[in-house]
Amino acid sequence: MKRLLIPLAAASLSVTALAIPAQAAPHWVKDPLTPQAKDAYGAAFFWLDANGAALKKATQYHWDAKKVDKIVRKGGTTPDDGKPGATAPATTGSGGKTKNVNLPKTIGKVFFVDKAGKHRWCSATSIQSRHRNLVATAGHCVYESGEDVFAKWVFVPGYYQGTAKFGVYVGAYAFTTYDLDTYDDYDGDYAFVAVHNGFALAGEKEVTPKEYKAWAGDKWVKPREITREEFGKCQLNLGECWSEGKDTNPDLVGPDHPDAVLEKVEVSPETYNKAKAGRTQGAKYGEPVTEAVTYAQWKAYKGPGTKGKDKVGNYTITRYHVQRWVKPGTSRKYFEGRFVIGLAKDTGRLGDVVGGQGFAWNQPMNQQTMVFGYPAAPHPDGDKPFTGVTPKYCYGKTGTKTIQANMFKVETHQVLKCSMTPGADGGPWLIKWNNSKRTGYVNGVTSVFYDDDGNDRVDHISSAYFDGETADVYNKANYAQTKSIVGPNGELLQ
Repeated sequence: MKRLLIPLAAASLSVTALAIPAQAAPHWVKDPLTPQAKDAYGAAFFWLDANGAALKKATQYHWDAKKVDKIVRKGGTTPDDGKPGATAPATTGSGGKTKNVNLPKTIGKVFFVDKAGKHRWCSATSIQSRHRNLVATAGHCVYESGEDVFAKWVFVPGYYQGTAKFGVYVGAYAFTTYDLDTYDDYDGDYAFVAVHNGFALAGEKEVTPKEYKAWAGDKWVKPREITREEFGKCQLNLGECWSEGKDTNPDLVGPDHPDAVLEKVEVSPETYNKAKAGRTQGAKYGEPVTEAVTYAQWKAYKGPGTKGKDKVGNYTITRYHVQRWVKPGTSRKYFEGRFVIGLAKDTGRLGDVVGGQGFAWNQPMNQQTMVFGYPAAPHPDGDKPFTGVTPKYCYGKTGTKTIQANMFKVETHQVLKCSMTPGADGGPWLIKWNNSKRTGYVNGVTSVFYDDDGNDRVDHISSAYFDGETADVYNKANYAQTKSIVGPNGELLQ
């Protein structure tokens, strides 16, 4: 999806009157990710389907750990960009720990599909906002410089070992800085993403063939083995029962033969369309059946049916069958087709479920800072101490001087001594950390990794300095409205 650049001057600031200096003229960018409910529904199913197979398949964002930068320290102190300001953390839902780790529920991973089609992730956090629907992460975790935004972008708070305990939150709109997009300026390497209400799988339900055909979302036909007697009764509902066997050269007979049983034979849509209706050899067997499948199943399918995608983005296979009536031998099983749909549920607004960290800007350096993330990449020397499966943290004071970097366009980053490796990108930098409440104020997000002493080990990380321009981008995101994508019965909302 192409990016939409909106200059600040074209849109008035909201009435919250964040402390932005009059002389500043920043620009912000609003990026549509998955604003439509039907597309968000498909994105959420993509990550949760097959017991979260896509989540487990993802790897950290494609940083090359061998290209970590060197720190160039600047003179001076905190950039002068107006008075400091802050928005307090949300209290609802934010207290307490995740079940498995001693960390806040707000911390999680963002998952997306990159331009090469690979499943990727970065770190992120829920952040307080007017509509309790905002995620803070790195700008490079939303799009590649000069490229389109990433596809199927979702946030999973409290992520732990492939589980999405609090649901999946699909990105609707991302708000970033104009300079990062236009000039690849990492002084603006941050993003605030407004997400839809949470989405979780809620089991399955057997429905009629008519309801099955109309359903948008995961659906499949499950065979239930039945007796020969049950099969005989079921044949009145042609298209829902069949037999399977490995009989040697079974005799072809007519459907009225007292021993005849029905097989279904998968054919091409052309053969199916030429077949007639009724009970006879080669006649149509029920209506074509479309099933939502995993990408691996979709790619591996070599049958005569058709492959495609449905209106919510699921990979689908449509199969066509005709009748084959046989006089069976002894080796045969009988089946009834159960039409099953996958149900979903709305888990609520992000901030109502896990809370949201506060937000701060124009803060002094040299503050105690807690940084969270999911490091995974090896150090430049090849050592790999992190798996990316569980979140880690660093704690310490940020440097008193802003820094520059060699490889990236960096002039005013804040730096922290920390050995977390890529995968931690986008993780929050929290000041005024309250350990009992598990809350603080987001004052940065991990952007760049450094080997400052030249021993081929990451030893520092840095974040863009959150100033008045950051406050402006946040202010725009703060008013973004999103919605539920499923109704009370698991149905897709338009």
